Amino acid sequence: MGKAARLKQQRRTTPKPPPRVGKNRQMPGAQRLVWAGSAGAIVVIAIVVALLVHNSSSPKTAPPATPSAADRNAPASLIAAANAVGFHPTTEPGVGIAENEPASASTAPTSTALIAVGKTAPNFTLKTPQGQSISLSDYRGKAVLLEFFATWCPHCNAEAPHLKKLYASLPKSKVAFISVNADGESAPSVFAFHRYYGLAYPALVDESSDPGSFNSPGSAGPVSTKYGVEAFPTFYVISPKGKVVWRDDGEQPDVLLKQLLVQAEPSA
Repeated sequence: MGKAARLKQQRRTTPKPPPRVGKNRQMPGAQRLVWAGSAGAIVVIAIVVALLVHNSSSPKTAPPATPSAADRNAPASLIAAANAVGFHPTTEPGVGIAENEPASASTAPTSTALIAVGKTAPNFTLKTPQGQSISLSDYRGKAVLLEFFATWCPHCNAEAPHLKKLYASLPKSKVAFISVNADGESAPSVFAFHRYYGLAYPALVDESSDPGSFNSPGSAGPVSTKYGVEAFPTFYVISPKGKVVWRDDGEQPDVLLKQLLVQAEPSA
């Protein structure tokens, strides 16, 4: 699973219990009522605090978005197969926070196999779930955000709405987004994820010898392996000349991704 957002653990203060009463001593009736009332109030406060903490730390799942035109016009057989997958957003405590943090909140990648900055990003050709072939070289001359994801990954689910919004805010003449499924998932599984979030940029199928799906994790395909993917999501920013200018894994601040892409945009 992807690198979880690092959170500062909040310290909880436990209310002190009422003073203990010795075995051989009895409280007067009125005093017992006071202590009983105090204990009841403490329990109520503790429950309210617990609910507030739970609600504030539990991430919200995104509702289904309007599918892109390409996804709406997908073959009926692919749509039926995607419906059978039963995709739904996955989440867990601590996800969906990093995206709203400042650029400085990004941490070093956990994978030691990622392609080094300055190296040429290996070209590849993969297909969308609908069967359209797309190559990385198709986007030469643009800054490219390359994402490797899995449909069942909570961190990837948290990122998807943010990436959709970021993509919409950038000039398509200078910037391109590509998502590659890094878990060897089937076309219907990848399509179900892509359709749910209404993504306008392509998601590609990277078939592996150990295929996965939304319901059953698999292993990385050849392109994902070549890019050293060991955590979900993994990101690369690639220059218009095809060079790696940045890479990291785990959820990333929106402002950082936008800053990197703007810096990498062609000047003319």
